[in-house]
Amino acid sequence: MVINMKAFTVSKDSVVKELNSDLQAGLSESQVAENAAKYGLNSLERDKPVSLTARIIGALKEPMLIMLMLAALVALGVNIALYVTGGHADFLECAGIFAAIAICVGISVTMEGKSAKAFEALAKINEDIVVKVIRGGKPALISQKEVVAGDIVTIQTGDRIPADGRVLESLSLQSDESSLTGESKAVKKDADCVLNDEKTPVAERVNMLYSGSFVTNGSGRMIVTEVGGNTEFGKIAAELSAGAAENKSTPLQEKLAKMGKIIAVFGVTAAALAFVAQLVMFITSGTAELANIADAFITSVVLVVAAVPEGLPTIVAVSLAISVIKMSKQNALVKKMVACETVGCIDVICSDKTGTLTENKMTVINDITSQAIIKNIAVNSTADIDSSGVFIGNPTECALLVKAGDYKSVRADADIISVVPFSSEEKSMTTVVKDERGETTYIKGSPEKILSLCNLQAERHGKFSAEIISYQKKACRIIAFAHSINGGDFHYDGFAAITDPLRHDVFEAVNNCRSAGIALKILTGDNIVTARAIADELKLLDKNSIAAEAKDLEHLSDDELLEMLPKIRIIARSTPVIKMRVVKLLKSQSHVFAVPGEGINDAPAIKNADVGIAMGITGTEVSKEAADIVLLDDSFATIAKAVKWGRGIYENFQRFIVFQLTVNVSSVMVVLTSILAGLGAPFTALQLLWINIIMDGPPAIALGLEPIRGDLMKRAPTKRDAPIVSGAMISRIVFMGGIMFILFMAQSLFNFLGAEEASKQTALFNLFAVFQLFNAFNSRELGRTSIFKNFAANKLIFWSIGAAFIMQFLIVQFGGAFFRTVPLPADMWLKTIGIGIILVLISELIRFLRG
Repeated sequence: MVINMKAFTVSKDSVVKELNSDLQAGLSESQVAENAAKYGLNSLERDKPVSLTARIIGALKEPMLIMLMLAALVALGVNIALYVTGGHADFLECAGIFAAIAICVGISVTMEGKSAKAFEALAKINEDIVVKVIRGGKPALISQKEVVAGDIVTIQTGDRIPADGRVLESLSLQSDESSLTGESKAVKKDADCVLNDEKTPVAERVNMLYSGSFVTNGSGRMIVTEVGGNTEFGKIAAELSAGAAENKSTPLQEKLAKMGKIIAVFGVTAAALAFVAQLVMFITSGTAELANIADAFITSVVLVVAAVPEGLPTIVAVSLAISVIKMSKQNALVKKMVACETVGCIDVICSDKTGTLTENKMTVINDITSQAIIKNIAVNSTADIDSSGVFIGNPTECALLVKAGDYKSVRADADIISVVPFSSEEKSMTTVVKDERGETTYIKGSPEKILSLCNLQAERHGKFSAEIISYQKKACRIIAFAHSINGGDFHYDGFAAITDPLRHDVFEAVNNCRSAGIALKILTGDNIVTARAIADELKLLDKNSIAAEAKDLEHLSDDELLEMLPKIRIIARSTPVIKMRVVKLLKSQSHVFAVPGEGINDAPAIKNADVGIAMGITGTEVSKEAADIVLLDDSFATIAKAVKWGRGIYENFQRFIVFQLTVNVSSVMVVLTSILAGLGAPFTALQLLWINIIMDGPPAIALGLEPIRGDLMKRAPTKRDAPIVSGAMISRIVFMGGIMFILFMAQSLFNFLGAEEASKQTALFNLFAVFQLFNAFNSRELGRTSIFKNFAANKLIFWSIGAAFIMQFLIVQFGGAFFRTVPLPADMWLKTIGIGIILVLISELIRFLRG
């Protein structure tokens, strides 16, 4: 249950009253129990992990595997019937089909498996944090899990906020909410502020503190208003839970599923046609006996096996697994294998700014040489940097300390007389130091305040103001400095321009994405001025694009937002809710999109994107667990490299799909034609399994590892709804399959190879197998490029084809007991290889004529 008010829109006294608490005494023990029952516990509900059985069932739902299982069950049933009736049963064929199913399922389950780690990480984070509360009028230390709504919590610099709360007291209180809102600057808190607009974004609620954020400066007290799943943090957890996030399907899965359905219809139709044709022949010839009908079933099963590319899921899994290793060497750690391919189809990147495009580290970007400024920075500050470089205190103050260099020795030597802390009213901080000149007063603060204190001529005042404005237009925060000696006039020393700078490689990466046809949208928690400045720096805005604030988009319907979305380049003050809306609308328009990010607020969008990308160094554990890919170097440029790899992988998939479907199409053509022509089935089921799985495996995997072609990033992205088998690929499959069919049937009918009667069936099997080996060479290039241009670039293809040829030789010459073959003489092998070479020459001739 949530409280019956927006805590940031009412006074602190009203919130305390609503929660039955007390400003001084806090909650009593009975009130703790009552509020826990009424508003819930400060923990996140967890879902049960997906069982191994469920994962196996999920893998078995692949359309191509369903076809193969049906074929295996039919074959098993027929062979059992033959065995029972005293006929000849061949259980080796059944075992081979079931082995193919086991290999496919085993690899799929082992290599991936659905996981709920992202949600578990959210539930576990900070469970053991000790929280200082007031209960029964006394201070107490409790664990975060024990916090309830209405608790009065005492906070100070360095504390992590345990739950959402309304600020009751604030003394120079600031918090870092970047992991929740994306806003890199610390937020100043004001206990007395009451906000009238209920739509005020989280980043602008200055009277609230939120679970998961840190206190960077000052101290204060708050009353807990929301706990567990009702906190802003908890709402993100709900988005990540299995019930809140829809099961996403990748473009590759969608295309393979569609192709599987088409192949299934094709295979069943061909098998049914073959069975009916044989049954009609049996009836008309008066030979419709059980043994003959059983043989017809076996033949139909063989045809289904020929039609289904049962090796494809295995090859996809192995190829992706190898690609995962290669991409990790490019600093892209792939957690979900299919993301290797999906990243190549990206046409939109919805990026956070802080920590993704920028360094998420406030930095002084102008030169500071004045010793007065350096001493001012050193002594006039409450921040510090530890020995490991971790910022302690306000990030802006720490950025100044980094610029000052060896501030610790200056600070240690200083004889500080008095300090006036920074306040939002004065907009400055002052420190008085005793030195050899007497007393020196150092002051820093807003440029308007500091310039007004200094007695400057109009010309100099205008010059300094112009310099400051030039940096403010770049969304920099300006801190001005001045000093006075022994109470005299203040002397203006200069200013520091502080910003969260863009990463050095972002400019080139954004340009590479632009040339690759990928649109970049920035969804940031920063204000509109900062967001526009970043967009201008990256040249994202033009006359046809706009920058908008999330609050101006939230009231729009999905149709209205969808109409605006192509023009939107920047969304400022973005929230997890608006990010999720953008993600879902992009997907509804068949875009393939990536969401890189590093904060807790990015996690839901990362999880639901086609490709979720997290920063490995600065990213939160939650964002990393939700991601498909983790960038080990936190470089946006690595995304562009991953896109290039993904496009190469997708093209390689197309290469081995051409190779495999040519095998399958030609198999169906020769088997169906042979049956309809009364020649009988030309292959046994085990021979076809050898052709489709064992022999297709090594050459197809080698095709899946072809070197990436150089022009990939100059091509347009592949659309989500574009078929994985293009028209040009279909033409090549049909043409080369047709050539194989003609040559095969010529040998079957006319025996032009001159095979002896006993070895005719073996010669046909061997000819068809050799065709596929040479067809692997033809499949290395999809377009008009000759295969000889990059002939030596992939040495694995030579090893794989060589190994497959040796195994084919061993099967033919020595595997007769299992494969029903007879040894062939040397001249028959040479003739068969010569026919295979003809396939390559025909293919090259067609490429030459088209080019």
